[in-house]
This record gives sequence, structure tokens and C-alpha cells, in this order.
Amino acid sequence: MEQFRSVVKVEKINKNRPRQSFVYGCVSYLLVFPIFRFLFRGQTIGVSNLPKTGGVVVVSNHGSHLDPPILGHALGRPVAFMAKSELFKIPILSFIISACGAYPVKRGGGDREALRHASNRLIEGCATGVFLDGTRQENGRVNDPKSGAAFLAARTRSPILPVAIVNSHRAFPKGSLLPRFVSIHLRVGELIQPPSTRKREDLISTTKEIQISINSMLDEGLIQNTCN
Repeated sequence: MEQFRSVVKVEKINKNRPRQSFVYGCVSYLLVFPIFRFLFRGQTIGVSNLPKTGGVVVVSNHGSHLDPPILGHALGRPVAFMAKSELFKIPILSFIISACGAYPVKRGGGDREALRHASNRLIEGCATGVFLDGTRQENGRVNDPKSGAAFLAARTRSPILPVAIVNSHRAFPKGSLLPRFVSIHLRVGELIQPPSTRKREDLISTTKEIQISINSMLDEGLIQNTCN
């Protein structure tokens, strides 16, 4: 009976939608969103797939340093996300991603503190973002997915929302000092249910499903850009 009460409590909390902070609103509407919308001619397709309330693991590809602020602001709902600890040493970027609700994660292996923080945010009802490869990919695709997102979803029983960030790797390639103002847009996929267990095979299966979903949306986005 006690276990049942605990489950009910978590489900109740997960239906919440924590309020965004004043700083987040300022950074979002006065800085990040205008840059995304006008300089990069950004648009978001399929945003109705994002639940308006409750914990959800937002999972995307990672092509450039532009991804954290874009992912944190272009969906119309605050997204707290893991970001590599090195980014918090860059003054302006550190301020922006911190205002987005980002928290640092150390490279290599699992960062227990970051996983604990992410789990708590999901249980509180936050949308929590994870880059599936864990680091930037030069081709902007999901090439070497990690199972962290699936683990978080299984641990908190939160649904998974795949998101493809199209062209950010071209807008700000690795090694570049200045961005190129090419069109960037987001494609939001359908929700994926969390793994039924935390067993390795279940985590790998769900991770593969996320990878296929994101890469398929990236292909669709490239085809659309070519046609246009």
C-alpha cells in the first residue's frame, strides 16, 4: 500500500508545469527567440506533440553550441537540459544556458549528480533535455547514441519526445568562431513511451528507436530544404 501511495504521488507531481523564471523569460523573448526566428529564419514543426504539462524527456541531436539555447526556448516551454561542464566556463554562453535551466555534466561515464538532478526535475514536472550523442557531431546526426535518456525515462516513467535540430551544424560548425546565418528549424516527433524496465536490452532498444526517429526527421528536413 505504501508503494502504491508513492507511485500516485509521483504521477501527481509529474502532471505539474513549473513556472518559468523572470530571467528565463527575458533571455527567451528578448534574446534567444528573436535570434532564432529572424537571424536564422527559424521555425518549429510539430510542436503540438510536446505535452503542455508534466515531466517529459526531450531528446535531440547535437550539431553546435547553438543547440542548448535553441532547444531551451524554441519549443514554447522551458526545457532544463544537461550541458557539458566546459560550456559553463564561457562567460556569455554560460549565462544564457544557465538562464535556460541547464546544469553541467562531466564528460566520460555517468555523472550521478547530473542524473539525480535530471530525475528530480522530471518528477517535479519539468521538460528535461538530453543530447543523445552527448557531444557535438560534425554531420549533425545521431551517430553514437547513449542510453542516458532512456534510463531517465525508465527511472521516472516519463515519456520521451524526439526533436531534430536541422542545420545547426552548418550554422555554427565545430571549430568556427562565428556563425553562418543559414536556416535552422526544429522538427518535433511523436512521443515515445519509456522502456518497460531498466534492463540493458530495453534501454538499448528504446535508444535505437529514438535515434531512428531523430535521423528520419533530419532526412525529411534536408529534403524539404533542397526542394525549397
